[in-house]
Amino acid sequence: MTHFVLGLLAVLAISATAAAQDIRGLEVCTAEKAMERRTSCLQSNVEFLHQALDKQARETRARLDAARREAIAQKAEIAALKNALAKLQRELAELKKAKPAKK
Repeated sequence: MTHFVLGLLAVLAISATAAAQDIRGLEVCTAEKAMERRTSCLQSNVEFLHQALDKQARETRARLDAARREAIAQKAEIAALKNALAKLQRELAELKKAKPAKK
């Protein structure tokens, strides 16, 4: 999980420097003249970004969990199909032994 968060932060940092764009929900703190208000504004932005990051982490974790469940189900289905194929091949071999081909 820590690697995921660090990776996500790296991606956010790269994308922020690559294309400066407004992030909906962030306040422009440079407009504040009073240091207390500017600090409060920055803290608000940090809280907003933490919440956005947590939400993205939860959504990504949910998608990964769903993908894992799907992969497990597919593996189980493949195993069942392999077993069914093996059974059919055994039955076919027994039928070929039981009934020799007529010439």
